[in-house]
Amino acid sequence: MPSPDSITITVNKDECSGCGVCATEAPDTFEMNDDDQAEVKNPVGDDMEAIMAAAEGCPSECISIVDKSSGTQIYPEA
Repeated sequence: MPSPDSITITVNKDECSGCGVCATEAPDTFEMNDDDQAEVKNPVGDDMEAIMAAAEGCPSECISIVDKSSGTQIYPEA
């Protein structure tokens, strides 16, 4: 598994339901903004286990994780 500094994390705000699972699972990486939408506050804030748990736990499936060097989508699996 890659390290947090070798990935790009994006949140599709059109799909975000504002449930906050990501901010609970990886609180140093994700936060909820004033509109109750998830945002990446620090892409290297948590370890990969926590970041993956946040993405996998998202009921809206609005979090994407891509390997910077290869461009391979890590989550969700393509």
